[in-house]
Amino acid sequence: MSDVLTVTGTLTGRGIRISRRNIDAVITSMMLPLMLMLIFVYFFGGAIDTGTRYVTYVVPGVLILCSGFGSAGTAVAVSEDMKGGIIDRFRSLDIGGTPILAGHVGASVARNLISTALVFGAAFAIGFRPSATPLGWLAAIGLLVAFITAISWLSAAVGLLTRTPEAAGGVTFFMMFLPYPSSAFVPIETMPGWLHGFAEHQPVTPVIESLRGLLLDQPVGNTPWIALGWCAALLALAVTASGALFRRRTA
Repeated sequence: MSDVLTVTGTLTGRGIRISRRNIDAVITSMMLPLMLMLIFVYFFGGAIDTGTRYVTYVVPGVLILCSGFGSAGTAVAVSEDMKGGIIDRFRSLDIGGTPILAGHVGASVARNLISTALVFGAAFAIGFRPSATPLGWLAAIGLLVAFITAISWLSAAVGLLTRTPEAAGGVTFFMMFLPYPSSAFVPIETMPGWLHGFAEHQPVTPVIESLRGLLLDQPVGNTPWIALGWCAALLALAVTASGALFRRRTA
């Protein structure tokens, strides 16, 4: 077990170094959520009634959007590994698929935490003032890490499923679309009635509602448990699919 953790840590460091060599892609994935937050707050926020300052409402959704942009690089990196032949070298060193993919996921989580800190910094600069308790902050951070981990593993599965890095980047676009038909940017009740069912019961909405409630110290009920249930289900699906796809690609 310790050997697996050591190898995973080493490969996580490799993933971070690869990110440093693709700094333009990293900067893009970090800047796009910030730009979208500024656009929504300053261009559209005045026309959207959320019952509070719009920057206060929109930050949780931007955090989730940021996770989507950040994890997209995982799909591309996994696809590049599968295409470039480095996997054969790893297998000759008796390194299995789980540590290889976990290394990519670990690097994704690290990148996303940096992006999250940047989003919080920009949000504070334009007026976001959370009122979370210390326990609320820990719960919010824990939930966000759980979601980032789940969506990063899902992106790793996409990287194994697609045959080229370009295709991997294209498929992850659909994951980045999920925050839009949710409560991320506007209240669900303002959407067309036929969209309410999907918006209320898709995986992103309970995560956003939980983060919003925890950061603002508002009642959240059982929403965080629903959000964690979605994260666990996505993680289980992604890890299982990744294992099967890795074995198929390397058979």
